[in-house]
Amino acid sequence: RQRGLDVVLLEARELGWGASGRNGGQAIHGLACDQDVIEQQLGLDAARQVWAMSIEALDLLRERIEAHRIDCDWRGGYLGLATNARKGAELAAWADRIGTVYGYPLQRIAPADIGAWIASPRFHSGVHDPRSGHLHPLKYTLGLARAAAAAGVRLHEQSPVTALVHGAAPTLRTEQGSVQARQVLLAGNVYLHGVAPALEPRIMPVGTYIACSEALDPALADRLVPSRSAVCDTNFVLDYFRTTNDHRMLYGGRVSYSTVTPTHLAESMRQRMVGTFPQLASTKVEYAWGGFVDISMNRAPDFGRLPAAAGAAANVYYLQGFSGHGLALTGLAGRLLAEAIAGDATRFDVFARLKHRAFPGGALLRTPALVLGMAWYRLRDMLG
Repeated sequence: RQRGLDVVLLEARELGWGASGRNGGQAIHGLACDQDVIEQQLGLDAARQVWAMSIEALDLLRERIEAHRIDCDWRGGYLGLATNARKGAELAAWADRIGTVYGYPLQRIAPADIGAWIASPRFHSGVHDPRSGHLHPLKYTLGLARAAAAAGVRLHEQSPVTALVHGAAPTLRTEQGSVQARQVLLAGNVYLHGVAPALEPRIMPVGTYIACSEALDPALADRLVPSRSAVCDTNFVLDYFRTTNDHRMLYGGRVSYSTVTPTHLAESMRQRMVGTFPQLASTKVEYAWGGFVDISMNRAPDFGRLPAAAGAAANVYYLQGFSGHGLALTGLAGRLLAEAIAGDATRFDVFARLKHRAFPGGALLRTPALVLGMAWYRLRDMLG
């Protein structure tokens, strides 16, 4: 819209209803996949460009908070923590390479110093990044919506798209009416529901769950994570958590690859929280919820254009596969898409060059296959 284009948003439910409003609130450097995934496909120079764009995404997020005066509880700082010595060595080696090869220094936290950063017996060592951080995701999403509306974007909630008709001017149909456009962006992730069947096999809906404690004594919250940073462990099936501005512990993890919500969710998440922080053994969980993340096969973002008819321009773009790193990266993806629509697709096409495979097993067997595969990774995490 800032480029002078006429923009319409069709939102199936309420703004922020999905992962945009319900995620863990962590904005972190890099992608969900390791950088070597990008290096192997695109080469080191392009991988450096992708990394730099992930940092640009963090800067863009903070710029938008300031420019649009979005009150969303932003707090800088991120801790990546290893749960044993072997993983600690791997994390340290990774941090060293990110510093030397990608020019992004991270503060190493040695085993002797880990207690100054987190009051938990689970962790061996870690790294700290002051440029990453966390916020209240629904407040941020609604702040962006207000800014978009003020700029002249027409926002239509409760308007699920029922069909996409391709052509020189594609048509998006809803139950209430239709929209015809020169360019279309599909940003439905795991909620496309048949609008673009070619895209759906390339991402999987993975359930992730969050519990939020009752308000803690502020001094206790400060002791648990003295820097008040966002925190993730480095396990393949990871836990992520942070203290909120009103001094609660917000704790996420326990993924479900079968799309079935775990039973006794609040209590099971409380036990995970207490496993990390025994100090919270008597603390109540007041809220628990879950939702779906759009995971790609290699955990790299899946950006591109749907194929057009012979001789026609490709005018339907898609952005998906953020794999848990969407809070900041979606903003950057929108910027790249705007550049492409305005005529310069150079940066968009860096991501579009990434190759993505469909999950094996087809519509019937891909979920059971993924459940079995992830059980193996969970076992590896447990065995250290």
